[in-house]
Amino acid sequence: IHKILQEAPAARKALLDNHSNLQKVADYCQNKNLNVQDSRSVIEESKALTTQALASVTYQINTLATSVLKLLDAQTVQLKQMEFSVNLLTLVSSTYHLTESSRIS
Repeated sequence: IHKILQEAPAARKALLDNHSNLQKVADYCQNKNLNVQDSRSVIEESKALTTQALASVTYQINTLATSVLKLLDAQTVQLKQMEFSVNLLTLVSSTYHLTESSRIS
């Protein structure tokens, strides 16, 4: 859990960087489209750059989602361990009270 929480800020920064990169790609494509006569080649280049940028964002989102799932799984394990401990304490307490009540009787 500690490792996942330490990695979260870097993953968030990577997503923000990708957002910035997408904006740069959009600006580049728009400026190039305005300054070029052969729009077909610009469109193909824009498609390639956009596909690459979106693939990077998709990877980052997948990485974050995987980390969140690992965190939730780790917390589930911790909760189950706590539940087991509470159940054990309840059993010990019940046994103690039964022993004490039978001793008094």
